[in-house]
Amino acid sequence: MDEETFPEELADALVGVQRLLRRRLRAGLTVPRLRGAEVELLRLVGGRPGIGVSDAAKELCLAGNSVSTLVNKLVKDGYLVRETDPADRRAARLLLTDAAEARLRAWQERRAALVARQVARLDAADRQALHAALPALRALAVTLHEEAEES
Repeated sequence: MDEETFPEELADALVGVQRLLRRRLRAGLTVPRLRGAEVELLRLVGGRPGIGVSDAAKELCLAGNSVSTLVNKLVKDGYLVRETDPADRRAARLLLTDAAEARLRAWQERRAALVARQVARLDAADRQALHAALPALRALAVTLHEEAEES
């Protein structure tokens, strides 16, 4: 491994896998596609029902007005419900609709099946290497998130 080129090669590989997953998952959709940030917000709200817009923005490392725009679109499209926070009448709590839960579940199932099919095509050594890399990739995600929060 060339330590000098490793960071760029890793970044390129991660971006390439993500891009190809998105393209493959979009193929055959019968509903309008959701943008990446929309899916991220829906997944966040699904994992933290009642999260506020500002906390969602912080968690996603996005500007508050960007998340507000996403929320407005997802409310209009029937995927999010915005409720007034009883503790602070000026704040909103976000919740998924049944339609969003169904859409996320279908997306997660399609994504898992796609990745499972492709990983199964790899040889045992490559499958094991990917499995072994998961803790390091998760740690990398944590450090990237922490650095984003500091800036």
